[in-house]
Amino acid sequence: MLRVAIQMDPIEAVNIDSDTTFLQAMEAQNRGYPVWVYDFRTLALEDGRLFCRARPVTLRATAGDHVSFGDEVRLDLADDVDVILMRQDPPFDMAYVTATYLLETVHPKTLVVNDPAEVRSAPEKLLVTRFPGLQPPTLISSDPVALMDFHRRHGDVVLKPLHGAGGSGVVRLKADDPNLEALIEIHAVGSRDPLVIQKFIPAVSKGDKRILLVDGEPVGAINRIPAEGAVRSNLHMGGTAAAVELTARDREICAAIGPTLRERGLIFVGIDVIGDYLTEINVTSPTGAQQLKRFTGVDAAALMWDVIERKRAAQGF
Repeated sequence: MLRVAIQMDPIEAVNIDSDTTFLQAMEAQNRGYPVWVYDFRTLALEDGRLFCRARPVTLRATAGDHVSFGDEVRLDLADDVDVILMRQDPPFDMAYVTATYLLETVHPKTLVVNDPAEVRSAPEKLLVTRFPGLQPPTLISSDPVALMDFHRRHGDVVLKPLHGAGGSGVVRLKADDPNLEALIEIHAVGSRDPLVIQKFIPAVSKGDKRILLVDGEPVGAINRIPAEGAVRSNLHMGGTAAAVELTARDREICAAIGPTLRERGLIFVGIDVIGDYLTEINVTSPTGAQQLKRFTGVDAAALMWDVIERKRAAQGF
């Protein structure tokens, strides 16, 4: 029996019909694992030991009454649990990065999914650049001269913050749009992070495909179709989920990146594919598992726990 702690945003606030972490937690409970949830802000490192304040949960698939809590306890994350799911949502800021440093002190004795050092080393819009030929023309920079030169050369582009998530801050700039310089200035006021500028892919009107991979293997996909006239297809930005099959190009992309994901301990990953191009590799708290199960019957959460059980068995637990 595995003892499971989940580092996540408040579970009482999740949408049980769409939240991937809730599905993962329910599957753990269905397997008989005790489950605790905790906020990353309660992590405490003292004398080389990592602790948190956590609450045991009992979950139900009942909207509005989906969780009951036991009494809060102090967990020693090296001794009291076997698996930690790192599932709090971005922003991928220094608080997020610091949480990966702290969790690294207990991994792999306690298996952290995904590997915290590799999460830290794999910002979602940067990891994709390690695979030439898979993404559209892309520039990552803070330099206004370089960004505006890219715009001149490629015309219709998309601009987004490097460490943004969920479609936040994503804008489309057509070839004659004069606003790029002002947008760069506005971004610089609130952040020192670079921007990503990418050639616009017209195929986005047909959808932005989310493909889930478990231990480097694709298990299925959903399509996220943007609202009429919109660029962002994220579901909480008004996109609509639809069933979709993996294409030969999708499988080619997964075959190219899968071994690297597996080697780096990135067990549960969601990638974004528009047309023939890979745009992001999501390793923090990828979503889409509920929609995938609803459309296809494929349970990515169950497949993830199968892999975790095998890995723990291989460690002698």
